[in-house]
Amino acid sequence: MLWTRWLVLLLCWGATSGEQQADESDGAPPRQRSPPPVEPLDFGFVPAAVYDTHAYYEPGPIGILFHMVHAFLYAIQPNPFPKEMIVKVIQQNMGGIKIEEWRKVRNDDCMIPLLLQWIYYEVGFLTCATIGITFVVLIPIIGMCFCVCRCCENCGGEMHQRQRKNADCQRGFYTASLVATSIFIILGVLIAYAANHNVTTQIKSTRRLINTNMRDLKTFANNTPAQVEYLTAQYTTAKNKVLSDLDNIGPLLGGRIHSQLEKEVVPSLDTALRMAGAMRETKEALENVSSSLEVLQEGTAKLQASLSGERASLSNTLSDPACTNGAVSHTCNTIRSTLAQLGINADFSENLKIMETDLSNIVQKGYSSFNDTPKLVHEQTKNIVSGVKGMLDKIGTEINSFSKMFPVQESLVNFTNFLNQGQKNIESYYSQVDQLDFYRWIGCVAALCMVVLVLAFNTLGLLCGACGYDKQATPTTRGCLSNTGGNLLMAGVGFSFIFAWVLMAIVTTLFVVGGNVEKLICEPLANRQLFKIIDTPFLVHPAKKNFLPGMLFQNPNIDLTLGSLYRDCHENNGLYHSLQLETMFNINSFLNRTVYNKDLAKVFESVQVDLQDIMLLEQAGRDNLINFANSGVGEIDYEAYLAEVNKGVTLVDLLSFSTDLEAQADQLPRGALENALKGHASSIRQIHREQVVPMLQAMKYVRARSTLSQSIKQLQRMSNNLPVKVTNILSAIDAAEYLITHNASHVVKRETKGYIQSLEGYFKQYREWVKNSLTAEVAQCKPISNIVDSMEIVACSFIVDSVNTFWFGLGGCCILLIPSIIFSVKLAKYYRRMDTEDVFEE
Repeated sequence: MLWTRWLVLLLCWGATSGEQQADESDGAPPRQRSPPPVEPLDFGFVPAAVYDTHAYYEPGPIGILFHMVHAFLYAIQPNPFPKEMIVKVIQQNMGGIKIEEWRKVRNDDCMIPLLLQWIYYEVGFLTCATIGITFVVLIPIIGMCFCVCRCCENCGGEMHQRQRKNADCQRGFYTASLVATSIFIILGVLIAYAANHNVTTQIKSTRRLINTNMRDLKTFANNTPAQVEYLTAQYTTAKNKVLSDLDNIGPLLGGRIHSQLEKEVVPSLDTALRMAGAMRETKEALENVSSSLEVLQEGTAKLQASLSGERASLSNTLSDPACTNGAVSHTCNTIRSTLAQLGINADFSENLKIMETDLSNIVQKGYSSFNDTPKLVHEQTKNIVSGVKGMLDKIGTEINSFSKMFPVQESLVNFTNFLNQGQKNIESYYSQVDQLDFYRWIGCVAALCMVVLVLAFNTLGLLCGACGYDKQATPTTRGCLSNTGGNLLMAGVGFSFIFAWVLMAIVTTLFVVGGNVEKLICEPLANRQLFKIIDTPFLVHPAKKNFLPGMLFQNPNIDLTLGSLYRDCHENNGLYHSLQLETMFNINSFLNRTVYNKDLAKVFESVQVDLQDIMLLEQAGRDNLINFANSGVGEIDYEAYLAEVNKGVTLVDLLSFSTDLEAQADQLPRGALENALKGHASSIRQIHREQVVPMLQAMKYVRARSTLSQSIKQLQRMSNNLPVKVTNILSAIDAAEYLITHNASHVVKRETKGYIQSLEGYFKQYREWVKNSLTAEVAQCKPISNIVDSMEIVACSFIVDSVNTFWFGLGGCCILLIPSIIFSVKLAKYYRRMDTEDVFEE
């Protein structure tokens, strides 16, 4: 039996510690943030064993007869299964209690002795058995008395028949009654023969059940090591997933840390980046202002020179002595007072200082430094990753070596040889079983032939008597054929007396045995009441609670019963779960010690991440922000700029000025002064036509003024509260950097713990998968329940039901032989030739 222990130990190598882990998780303090979900692993499907045995029996048409027998047995034995009484009997016998204990009164059963309870339960069988025994005893005695009585010419033995008016009516009644009785006897014979033949047929089917059960046991033995090997091989799936996550610790752990810190860091960097954009837009606006001023300065410089020259020339003309005359001096003074209007209106001579700075690149460096968190994590943990890889390889080696510690192949060979030898031994009895079944079949047929012989005499007697009967013949002149029919009927009566008691003895014996087997074994086995008796605590010994674990594991306190084993195996669960092997072989500790041991946990717990090297904003970027805030952009008089932009090109409309000048000249006396002033008016019109009009119409000047206006407004908008904005940005970045360098440790610990829990989750998945596989898929013990079901089918459905049906049919024949005897004796009187008859004189 050593090989069986090795095989059982092999089955239980993969036990898990799910219960212990559940208790630990129940006692753990609640987390503020749940860890990220663990990716489910696909371990595939355990190689399933396909069993051939279908332990189900459908009797077919003969099942109707089986149901009739069951109904008859229920009618004579309607009492429920006496579980408590049987348990008490077994416990008394096991404890060595003498038969006198049966006569003791039980206080909890209404003062009824145990023996009387048993008699009460068996009252139906006892009554029928008593009737059968009485039949067996009385039939030979009655037959002998009947024979002696007829020899003395009594009991119908006198060969004289009195003439009666209703003789034909009586003869018809006895004929019909005997025919009906014979028909029922024939039915009984057919029922018994069908049951007899069914036994022979089903015994041949038993070989198929034996072969399929043996094949299933071999399949069970051959497939179990492959299933266990598959369980060990699937550790690689969990290991490879862990190694994959360790190789990607940067994106996984670093990414988690980055995603948690970016809630505080990224907004600060985004604000700084927006400020960098504002600075870039400010720079562009200043450049636009500068270029626009250059264009406008270029256009107004020439106009300013022309107007200045014309103003100086006009001033010289007004300095002519002719303007000193009284009538002319007023006009000259009026013209002189307007000379100041000959000038440009807008002053575009003041330039703004353009900032030479690029904050965007500096902020992008901050982004890059923060986004390099996964790379930083990978660099800081690469030594730990390499150590973990070595430990996982060692664990895999230990698991594989554990499964190879046991002589599986040797045990498998021994078990297979045991099955082969057992099958050979069983097959060696096939010929003997066939021979015994043949003898049984011959015996049953012989018993039925006794009844058939009586039926043959009755049938021949009826045929001969009915065919040879002549109404015109008197009792003494009846023909030979009629007399032969009467003699055949009396021969049937004689054989009935000879065989009836023998047949009834057979029926009574089979009834008592088969009926009790059906009620006390087959029915309780079908509804599993029999398991409840076997599983009764302390049944075999007062100190042994359960006999099955006591027999298998020498530990009767294990809560393992035959009923639970059968139920689990009937559901095709694993043998590890069905036999509760975890109570005998604690493989949980092995898996806890190897799959995820303390050393591996310490290595995982030593994972630390330092984020001190992350710099969001370099000092140059801070200086740029401060310089930008102090650049004076916010102190520019943007209203004055806008006012200059909105002014016209010249102080006065040159055409109006020239028209007024001509009007003033027309007021002067004709002469050189008038002509000179008109010449100046003409020059001013020419300046307007050649310089002012092109400046107003040229696109570059229009665009320059528009750009200048828009840029000034943009600068005015962006420079609003600029120092406060820069201060807030620097404060936010300082806070984010402080968070990373000082307060990020709890984030790192939390995410590191979640990452480690995800790695642990892969091992937990493997352990749970092993546990579930051992429970439902590895070493599925369906063959064990199939053996029990097959034994029930063979013993109860094939044999007991057929035997019960046989005695049911044969017993009916025996009972019907009594009316057959009576009717045959009565009817023979009308067919036999009499010695004397009644004579009536006229």
